[in-house]
Amino acid sequence: MTGAFYVTTPIYYVNAEPHIGHTYTTVVVDTLARYHRMAGEPTFFLTGTDEHGEKVAEVAEQRGETPTAVADRYSKAFRSTWDELGFSYDRFIRTTDPDHVAMVQLILQKVYDAGEIYFQEYEGLYCVGCERFLTERDMADGLCRDHDRAPERRKESNYFFRIAKHFNWLSDTIEKHPDFIRPPGFRKETLAMLREESGLGDLCISRPKDRLSWGIELPFDGDYVCYVWFDALINYLTAVGYPDGPDFERLWGAAEHVIGKDILKPHAIFWPILLRVIGAPLFRHLNVHGHWNVDKRKVSKSLGNMISPLAMKQRYGFDAFRYVLLRDMVFGLDANFTEAGLVARINADLANNLGNLVSRTLNMTARYSGGRVPQPGAPDDLENEIAEAAPRTAAQVDRHLRRCEVSRALEAIFGFLDGVNRYLETRAPWKAARDGGEEAKRLVSTSLYTACEALRVTALMIAPFLPATAPAILERLGIPGALEGARLPDDVARWGVLAPGTPTVKGPALFPRIEPPAEDA
Repeated sequence: MTGAFYVTTPIYYVNAEPHIGHTYTTVVVDTLARYHRMAGEPTFFLTGTDEHGEKVAEVAEQRGETPTAVADRYSKAFRSTWDELGFSYDRFIRTTDPDHVAMVQLILQKVYDAGEIYFQEYEGLYCVGCERFLTERDMADGLCRDHDRAPERRKESNYFFRIAKHFNWLSDTIEKHPDFIRPPGFRKETLAMLREESGLGDLCISRPKDRLSWGIELPFDGDYVCYVWFDALINYLTAVGYPDGPDFERLWGAAEHVIGKDILKPHAIFWPILLRVIGAPLFRHLNVHGHWNVDKRKVSKSLGNMISPLAMKQRYGFDAFRYVLLRDMVFGLDANFTEAGLVARINADLANNLGNLVSRTLNMTARYSGGRVPQPGAPDDLENEIAEAAPRTAAQVDRHLRRCEVSRALEAIFGFLDGVNRYLETRAPWKAARDGGEEAKRLVSTSLYTACEALRVTALMIAPFLPATAPAILERLGIPGALEGARLPDDVARWGVLAPGTPTVKGPALFPRIEPPAEDA
């Protein structure tokens, strides 16, 4: 495919340091962006921070700081962390950016002029954590489901966005486009929300300044600021120059949002309706993943189990950590993180499988072929099986990533690696080398060439997932520039690219085995 690709993380709220949940979403988006760039598609990767609203004001008051100081500090923490982890974003947006503030006010005025905003007094149960009034479905035993916190009863006059009248349109749209929200379980959940008897009702989109001044002022009433979610969603349009920027039409038509399931409602309901009202096309897909639990408990500041990505990078290397995140969460389902599980996965997949294949192949190349890629003989059925498996695997990876099935894409790649390892065990070039003779030499050369070429195509396929590991493998194969201009999946289908005689380097273990962490007494 050669179309554009626009992919977004949610913008992260500035009330906590980056943790495993933020990191997972950003790793997924970074992987997708890297893949689509390698597929030759003009790609734009957006991330950033959500900085307005009551929670920021609340934290600022508790600390005796200004909301600006709190937002600046946490936004800097996210950006510096993402930079240190090597994420390939094209823009890091802040909702305090001047172009975003102007965009929110432009769209607010547009919605107001369309008659879709009205003013009324409202009384209800308000959750500061959610920064909105709750409905019955949002609560359990009198507490907010998301924050386990009793809401406050509030009565105030505010502006409301007429979203309820668009529910039938949205339900019909989702029914007619079954992959608009994926995986399917979240499409069903969205439809259930739209059909509930209690109803979601219209959306309160303002907060009076006498209660909250930290926000974007409404262009049609200076006594009010905008509800944080109305403000936050618009970032996706700001970044690509809505409504008439030079790249807007091309990029917005290819928009893919990646979010956690806790923010399904604003993205699956509020956002499509807002786009309809302003006359903008819908995004292409809403991709919704589950939550990471840590030691079977929800990630929480109070529990102190948030898992710093920088700590994981320092301890295990970030490629290893991102691999475990991508491999161990089936996209759409919840997953449980333990350090013991991380170590086991690194040892099994990266040390014993990928790392061992690199080591044994290049060690034998050094020993039996003078450290150079050997000249292969005519391939037999076993070699042809590997050569045919490579493009088949690349096609599977392409299909899975275009469906946001990241763990399944990795399963396909590591299934290919399993096949290469079995091939080497069957050919056993170390035994043939001891036998001598022309046929034995042909077998050694052919099997080592096949293994080296399999490492080349493997490095191309894993490059979006393991961006530091892939070039390390290619450098050892003597082709350090192979990623420059590489195209997926096409270049994996071109078997036999590695030139005989290319000097190789053994190098240290890519992923040394790790001792399992000691169990708590």
